[in-house]
Amino acid sequence: MEVMNFSFAEAAKVANQVMSSQAKRNLTDVEIIVLEGAWHRLEYDQIAAQNKYATSYISQDVAPKLWKNLSEALGEKVKKSNFKEALKRRWEEQSQQSSANVQPISALPTLSQSSCYVERPPIEAICYETLLQSGALIRIKAPTLMGKTYLVNYILDKLTTQNYRAANLSLELADRRTHFTNLDKFLRWLCLNLGRELGLPNQLDEYWDEEGMGSKVSCTTYLEEYLLPESDRPIVLCLDDVDLIFPYPEVYEDFFGLLRSWYEKARSRPTWQKLRLVIVHATDVYIRLNINQSPFNVGLPIELTEFTQEQVQIFAGQHGLKYSPQQSKLLMQMVGGHPYLLQQAFAHLKTHLGISLEQLLAAAPTDSGIYGNHLREHWATLQQHPNLIAALKTILQATMPVQLEPLAAYQLYSMGLVKLTGNHAQLRCQLYRLYFLVRLGMV
Repeated sequence: MEVMNFSFAEAAKVANQVMSSQAKRNLTDVEIIVLEGAWHRLEYDQIAAQNKYATSYISQDVAPKLWKNLSEALGEKVKKSNFKEALKRRWEEQSQQSSANVQPISALPTLSQSSCYVERPPIEAICYETLLQSGALIRIKAPTLMGKTYLVNYILDKLTTQNYRAANLSLELADRRTHFTNLDKFLRWLCLNLGRELGLPNQLDEYWDEEGMGSKVSCTTYLEEYLLPESDRPIVLCLDDVDLIFPYPEVYEDFFGLLRSWYEKARSRPTWQKLRLVIVHATDVYIRLNINQSPFNVGLPIELTEFTQEQVQIFAGQHGLKYSPQQSKLLMQMVGGHPYLLQQAFAHLKTHLGISLEQLLAAAPTDSGIYGNHLREHWATLQQHPNLIAALKTILQATMPVQLEPLAAYQLYSMGLVKLTGNHAQLRCQLYRLYFLVRLGMV
């Protein structure tokens, strides 16, 4: 939703400022074209056609990298569907900063810019030491916005100092209508982007033989004969957001079987021993997989937990805020140890010096509070799934954790709305309880 005077010109200016601050460069001409096309709600194929580019170049190269760079610069996840709101919030903050004659927010470090990372020992050490071993596989599970990407980046940064090659690829960048419904197209997309992550030229046509060998053998051959032997250095292959293909059995059954076969090869074959796998997902694996073809029952499982009170105080300090244990406890009573919700609070308090923690918390569970957009996004998702609203009502009516239908529980967990203890669910924090009690007319 746009606000008065917030035009595309203002949005492009803000995007250019944060890009300059984070990546030390301005937006390119083609990035501005994508930004303007998305602003006017054009599809990628329309943007490409209007500007005489290949659709794949816009949709699989320019756009994903643009949203990723803006996400890092703004300190929140940015994509085609929400970039307007993200840039608008930064523009409003800059306007307020300017009127108060203080340092503009574009010059202040965001979460990624200032290298804010709170360790959750011993998770980091376990992941790092495991990935130093030949043929390692790690499975990282946590709800949306719990810090999975920050953990992966932190570990990959450390491994690259040990001369490892890293390919970090999110399935969020794939086209669900095209790649998630056709195995050959998905595996070609995977190989193309793995090569790009490793800085290698596209050699797919030389190795791919869908008719003769089939897609899975072609994909495996591409790794075995091209990507892996290109260097003696080990490769850490991180696949993020893999739960996005759970609804697509035409792809996931063969793809997950393929990952399991790579894991088995890496335990015995010299070339494959250079491969380390990291699989990242936001929900439990509720899909049906042959136990001998699943990568989800091997390797090392890692589940991210919320921050402790001590870690919350460290996080606040990284934002230049000195919080007493009492203040940290007050904040955690509302949002728990949820990394994203905490980061939003700290960033707001850092840049709005006239607002107290108590004032922020008073407005937090309302549409006018700092979490308004976050809460409305959850509400919009719930309205599309009546079964999830029914499950949420059951939780809100209970005084103790309750047992839900498994798929509903997994979906609410993936959204980050609930915690699961065994088969029982409860609301993740008071923020969600207070907001949804009002939304559902239960107060």
